[in-house]
Amino acid sequence: MKVAAYQAPLLRSGSLEAVDLIRTRVEWCESHGVVILCCPEAILGGLADYAADPREFAIDARGDQLARVLAPLASDTVTTIVGFTEVTGTGRLYNSAAVFHKGSVIGLYRKLHPSINRSIYDAGDQMPVFQVGGLTFGIVICNDANYPELAMFMVSKGATALFIPTNNGLPPEKADVAAHARSVDIALAKENNIWVIRADVSGRTNGMVSYGSSGIIDPYGNILQSAHQLTEELIVADVEVSVPEPTAMR
Repeated sequence: MKVAAYQAPLLRSGSLEAVDLIRTRVEWCESHGVVILCCPEAILGGLADYAADPREFAIDARGDQLARVLAPLASDTVTTIVGFTEVTGTGRLYNSAAVFHKGSVIGLYRKLHPSINRSIYDAGDQMPVFQVGGLTFGIVICNDANYPELAMFMVSKGATALFIPTNNGLPPEKADVAAHARSVDIALAKENNIWVIRADVSGRTNGMVSYGSSGIIDPYGNILQSAHQLTEELIVADVEVSVPEPTAMR
């Protein structure tokens, strides 16, 4: 199965421009046989911790609001993992990733370890795995990758691949983290015998910078694909799969 990681541009806070950018990538994936496209953490709107009013772009995953926002990404052949800020009916915020399959959200992952002190995000408490096109996979968001027990748990539930939506848009003095991310990905792959696919943002905006750490690692720790720094880019690789059945499992 072909999978892809989209190293998207680092956009201004609150921007939903990414929907059109991702749609272009979905169309490319459709014509090139890619089955799963992973996009960065909080690609819709940016990280709420840096926003003046994150509720202006936060999305309620109940009802149909999220599906309506993601509707332009609907595809019969490409499933997209999209990061966004989720707001609940009680006003709580989560750093979440949606698995968007054939026009429907088949599952969500909420970041378990918000990555800055006193983050306005609440911590998630579930570690679901998903199945699409024969691939059983887990999702961890950015800082969660630094907690190897999460990957181990998902592997124990049958995951053979791990997608890592990431947003390393940071102040310049803290932004040199790509090498660390790569070493984490290699260790996760080798220690758990899994494919690791990371999608980061890249570029500069409003005093923030992300060099980009997107990459695809095989279960032996080999780097199959690595995006160029400070560049918008789509990287693609083939991963091994088993029995097909698109569903979410908890």
